[in-house]
Amino acid sequence: QVQLVESGGGLVQAGESLRLSCAASGSILLLNAMGWYRQYPGKQRELVARITNGGSTNYLDSVKGRFTISRDNAKNTVYLQMNSLKPEDTGVYYCHAISTRAWWGQGTQVTVSS
Repeated sequence: QVQLVESGGGLVQAGESLRLSCAASGSILLLNAMGWYRQYPGKQRELVARITNGGSTNYLDSVKGRFTISRDNAKNTVYLQMNSLKPEDTGVYYCHAISTRAWWGQGTQVTVSS
């Protein structure tokens, strides 16, 4: 069983930065991949960024060059550094982990004002 706890969301102005953290209850080395999804009201969750156990990353096109996903295996934590935030980045951000099944965090709200 894996528990994911997100932190770092908040209200910022356009152009500012935030760093999201996702702390896992167990070793993230046992997970095939971890990532961040976001969800707008009434919309499906979309993948923002993902990092595999081997360190490979992929990003949503609209965040490439602005967001960076990273992991600290010693702390069992995955981060999402979000720079040059835009109002359209507003949403609830969920941490996601997958191995033989998928786990989700509770979500953290990110609001970017114009």
